[in-house]
Amino acid sequence: MIDTLTLARSAPTAESGERPFVKMHGLRNHFVIFDRREDRRAFTRSDIVKICDPQVGVGGDQVLTIEQPSTEGKAAGAPAAMRIFNIDGREVSACGNATRCVAHLLMEESGADALVLETRGGMLKCRRTGAMEVSVELGPIGWNWRDFPLSHEVDMADLPVESGPLRHGMGLWIGNPHVVFFVDDLSAVDLARDAAPIHDDPLFPEGVNVGVAELVDASTIQLAVWERPGIATQACGTGACVAAFAARRKGLTTSERFTVHLPAGQLQIEIHGTTAVMSGPVGYCCRGFVVAETVYDFD
Repeated sequence: MIDTLTLARSAPTAESGERPFVKMHGLRNHFVIFDRREDRRAFTRSDIVKICDPQVGVGGDQVLTIEQPSTEGKAAGAPAAMRIFNIDGREVSACGNATRCVAHLLMEESGADALVLETRGGMLKCRRTGAMEVSVELGPIGWNWRDFPLSHEVDMADLPVESGPLRHGMGLWIGNPHVVFFVDDLSAVDLARDAAPIHDDPLFPEGVNVGVAELVDASTIQLAVWERPGIATQACGTGACVAAFAARRKGLTTSERFTVHLPAGQLQIEIHGTTAVMSGPVGYCCRGFVVAETVYDFD
C-alpha cells in the first residue's frame, strides 16, 4: 500500500519529460496527483486533458498538484497548497473528495492527524478520522450571484432555470458553483437528459455543478451530480455539502447531521451555520510516471 509521497517526489528526468504521480480516489472520484514542491515543472491544458483521458493517459476526474504554501498559507500553518484542474484543463477552486485524498497523503507523510491545506477556495481544516478516512471543513457556503458568476442577477433561492422534473433550484457557492434541485424520485431523473441542459444554460457562462437530491428522511439524502465540465460523477463532496445545506435552508429539515448517498457510496455531512464538515473514505489506485509533451509553468 502506498503510504507516502516518496514516488511523487522522485528525482525528475527532464530529458524524457517523465514525472511521477499517485492516483487516488474518494468514492470512485479519481485524482491523478503530482507533487510540485520540489519539481516545479507543470503542464499545459492539453497535457492535463491527455492525463485525464483513460484512452490515452492515466484516466481521472481531475489532476491535482501539491505545491509549496504561499506566505498566507504558511502563516495559517499549512504545510502545502493544492491546485485542482478539471478534465478540460481548467483550474477550479474546490473539490471536497480531492481535498481529503491530498490531506491523507500529507498526513501519512508527516505522521500528523490533522492539518490545514491551502486551496484557492481557502484554508481548509482536515483531520484523520480512520485509517483510510478523512474529514474536511468546507465553507463558508454562500449565495452571492456574482461568485458563480451568473450572466445576470437572479433569486438564488429559486433560480429561473428548469429542465424536465428539475425546477426551483437553489444556487450555492462553496468554493465552486452549485445548483441543487430536490425531487420526489431520484431514480426517475436522467442526468444526461435533465441536468445537462441546466449546466449549459446561458445563465451560467462558466457552467455549474448540478445536484439532484431526494430527501429520504430528515437526515438522509440520495444525491446524483452532473459536474462541470459536463460529466455524471460517482461522487461529489462539495455537492453533498450544499445538498445538506440546501435541505435546511429550504426548510425541508432541521437536522444538522446527514448521510448523503451517492452512486459510489456515502459521505457524512455536518452543517454548522454556513460551514460543512464532510467525512468519508479515501483509497489508492496506482502509481507510476507520465510523459507530458510540453513543459510549461502555469504560475
